[in-house]
Amino acid sequence: MKTKNLATLYDLPTLEWAPVAANLDRLTQAPGTGGPDRHSHWLTTVNADGSPHVTGIGAIWFDGAYWLVSGRTALKVRNLERDPRCAVAVATADYDTVVDGTARLVTDREEVAEVSRRLNEGGWPCEPDASGTALTAPYSAPSAGPAPWHVYRVTPTRATALYVREEGGATSFEFD
Repeated sequence: MKTKNLATLYDLPTLEWAPVAANLDRLTQAPGTGGPDRHSHWLTTVNADGSPHVTGIGAIWFDGAYWLVSGRTALKVRNLERDPRCAVAVATADYDTVVDGTARLVTDREEVAEVSRRLNEGGWPCEPDASGTALTAPYSAPSAGPAPWHVYRVTPTRATALYVREEGGATSFEFD
C-alpha cells in the first residue's frame, strides 16, 4: 500500500490504515454509536452524462471492502452497472473517510448470506431471497426500489482519511 501524508504543512504524522479500517469495522446505523448521532454513508457514482450522483446509502464495511444493497432499478445501481467506479464517504467521531473503488454485483450465495447476517446484526431484518443471490425484507430505504435488493461489493482502490481528533492528520492510501 502506498501512502501520502496530506498534512505535512502542519508537521502531522502519516496515518496508519489499520486504525482507519478498524473504525470502519465498528460502524452501525444505530444512534449513539460514534458518528453524528448515527453514521451516514454517501455513495458517489457517475451519471450517464458524466455528472456526479451522490446519495445517502446504508453500507457496511467488512473483509476489506464496502458492501451495499439496492434494487437494480435505482439510479445508483444503474450507474454502477454502467460504470463501476464510485466513492463511499462517512464521517465518524475519529475519522472522516472517503473510499474510492470499483463496485461489482455479488451473486455468490455464501457472500449474500454473510451480508444478510451482518445486516441483521446491525438491525435490518433481511434474508436471502429464494434464489440466494439477492435480499428481501419487510422494508428498505425508498430509494432502493422494490425487492429483491442486490448486494454490491465496493473494492477499494484508494482512500483518504482525516483524523479529526485534536492532534489531527490526513493521509491518502492507494491499495494494490
